[in-house]
Order: sequence, then structure tokens, then C-alpha cells
Amino acid sequence: MRRLVASLPLALLLAACSPTPAPPASATGQSAPVDAALGSAAWYAWVDRSLGIGDKGHAPDPGSDEWNQAVQRKLGEEAPQSKPGSPQWQQSVDALLRTRVPPAS
Repeated sequence: MRRLVASLPLALLLAACSPTPAPPASATGQSAPVDAALGSAAWYAWVDRSLGIGDKGHAPDPGSDEWNQAVQRKLGEEAPQSKPGSPQWQQSVDALLRTRVPPAS
């Protein structure tokens, strides 16, 4: 019994520090555009919203080198290895974001 009582604070601490799973994309309003072509204005807007590129006021123009680098930074280790902005890169970003659980805000 003492062992159970002694381990209770540790269990509560671990439970409080555990990350809460993010809701599915459809619940956050970040669902992927069904018919948006890669590189289209709708696609850029979706990627921008999904990753929060423009959340801090001034945002680079979608598709610019600065914007592509911001996407790379937001994706971190998951970022595609192909040249940022290339069709292969856009396809990789699209596939990643369509399968990724959005980060908790």
C-alpha cells in the first residue's frame, strides 16, 4: 500500500506532462484543398495556414525563396530534401501535410 501511495505523485506528474493529441485536421478547419493544384494560390494559402507561416504579421510572398525556407524551417526534420520550391518539393510538402497530424496551437 505504501508503495502505491509513494508512486502516486510520480504518476500524476507524468500524466500532467503528457502531450495532448491534436484534433484531426477536419476539426481544426485546416483540411487540405481537394482540387487545389500544387503551386496554385489555393495550395499556397493552405500550406501557409497549416504551418502558420503568416501568423506573426509580415509574411513572405507565397512561393518566394524566403517563404519556401520558412516552410522548410517549420517542417524541421520532416522537411523534404529536394530543392525548395521545385515540383518534387511541393509534392513532398503536400503529401506530408495531408498525412500529418497538425501541431497543437
